[in-house]
Amino acid sequence: MKSTSPDQRKLRSGFTALELIVALGVIVALVLFLMPTARRGREAARRTQCRNNLKQIGLALHNYHDQHGVFPPAFTVDAEGKPLHSWRTLILPYLDQAALYDSIDLSKPWDDPANAHAKETATYCYSCPSNPLPAGMTTYVGLVGEQTFFSPTHPRKYSELPPGKSSQLIAVFERDDKRAVHWMSPEDGTATELLTPPADRKTVHTGGCHVLMADGSIRFLNTNLSQETLKSLLSVDAPLFKDDF
Repeated sequence: MKSTSPDQRKLRSGFTALELIVALGVIVALVLFLMPTARRGREAARRTQCRNNLKQIGLALHNYHDQHGVFPPAFTVDAEGKPLHSWRTLILPYLDQAALYDSIDLSKPWDDPANAHAKETATYCYSCPSNPLPAGMTTYVGLVGEQTFFSPTHPRKYSELPPGKSSQLIAVFERDDKRAVHWMSPEDGTATELLTPPADRKTVHTGGCHVLMADGSIRFLNTNLSQETLKSLLSVDAPLFKDDF
């Protein structure tokens, strides 16, 4: 049997160590190379889920309209006109959340102790996966104003929208997590909020946010969208525009 000299063993041992170092270096390089791709893939999946959430909300709004003849009001009020519950509460039965809806006492404020159970309940459709928040909080808010989709004074009918306007009118949009609200709370957004200068506008997703249009379609609102085009998407009475956004 042929023996191996000490020098040969040292050479083989050193070569094996070198191979190990090279292999580890290649693995580290691959991990560093693939990390941005993995992050982009995860964010793409989260954005898709966010779009799906808003799509479900849009379907619920239209199913509500089919049954009641109007879209839900921005909020319900008591005898003195004090806001009680959000439109997000009113569409729960159309989001497969009928049991949760039935557990809510609509005659009392959303944060009344009688509604504590519902207040502590998180609803998947109101949670953007790119924006983890405490249970019950949401960044999906309606656009509320006299000339916007959600009127503070009366539920709006689809027939009130001028021809072609439903695809050019924002109903619901995403805001950043610093201004999140509870899904039951009668708090929403305004046109002024969306008209924040692009440089000062904070968004959940890179480059913009998702918006739900009055016709139920989902669009991505880029931060570089012109103010002129943006203004036309906020008001029922704003003229239509030909260019896409």
